[in-house]
Amino acid sequence: MKQIPISLLTLVAGVVITLISIWVGQNHGLLPEQASEQAPLVDNLFNTMMIIATALFLVVEGALVAFMIMFRKREGDETDGEPIEGNLPLEAFWTAIPAIIVIGLGVYSVAVFQEMGGLNPGDHAVMAHGSPSTLVAQMPEGEPIAGDVMPLMAESEGTSSDEVRPYYGFGSPDQDQIKPADLVVNVTGMQYAWLFNYPGDNITTGELHVPVGRDVQLNLSAQDVIHSFWVPQFRLKQDAIPGLKTELRFVATKPGTYPVVCTELCGAYHGGMRSQVVVHPQEEFDQWLDENRVVAEQPVDSTVATNPADMSAIEFLAPVSQAMGIPTDALTHLHVAHDS
Repeated sequence: MKQIPISLLTLVAGVVITLISIWVGQNHGLLPEQASEQAPLVDNLFNTMMIIATALFLVVEGALVAFMIMFRKREGDETDGEPIEGNLPLEAFWTAIPAIIVIGLGVYSVAVFQEMGGLNPGDHAVMAHGSPSTLVAQMPEGEPIAGDVMPLMAESEGTSSDEVRPYYGFGSPDQDQIKPADLVVNVTGMQYAWLFNYPGDNITTGELHVPVGRDVQLNLSAQDVIHSFWVPQFRLKQDAIPGLKTELRFVATKPGTYPVVCTELCGAYHGGMRSQVVVHPQEEFDQWLDENRVVAEQPVDSTVATNPADMSAIEFLAPVSQAMGIPTDALTHLHVAHDS
């Protein structure tokens, strides 16, 4: 063992650790399936971090185990260990390596974030557009008061919308921001549900339906508190903020049904605020759209479930009594007995 040069051992260990780290980074199986064009960007960043983390783990833990064996207390040895301190080259080395890793990952993550549309020229304008200082400056007269904040936000949205695009978007490359999306869906978050409205077809549903391979834009808003719209398979997440418009654009690449999760603690039943996004082939999506367009065009008062006030108590309870095997006459007697 002592005949082998330490440089050769270090080289072999480095090659082995590198190969193991790359294999772990590509085969960890921690991420769900990819279902959007944006997902590979996030996965590549995550895999890179996994490679670095695995290499650091092997180096640090391997050094600990090796030194525990090499410098273990020998039988009959009662001396103290040699005190070692003040190794400047070593301290500079273990300070520089993490700094380079952190800076490299930071630059890489910003590049991924920007490629996905997280940074764009409109963002800073939106922040100034909706900031409290801007709202107070737009007060027509008098002293600002707390109750005037929300109305001012509504007024300010119309004052400068022609100058800057009032959105805070994520999920679409910069060069595509000027291109209209193939499908626009308005998403409203409320305690504790998501509502999806298709403005062009007057359809409102409790789950999101989109076609595969098409550019979809979600306009998010919230009625009460901050929510966060997240589809793990798309690797996209965007907050829904009261009083501030946000966007999320994506292109789904694989038909299927995927969960929609709220990732912002929004109240006591936050854990139950779930829905799903159904990605259809184009023909199947068109069929779904046609079927729901017909339903949306039906008069509201013809729907029994939405008009119980026009029903008598016996009519209202008839489906339940039939399912339980109770004659309708018995309900009449119970009603009379209650009135008496």
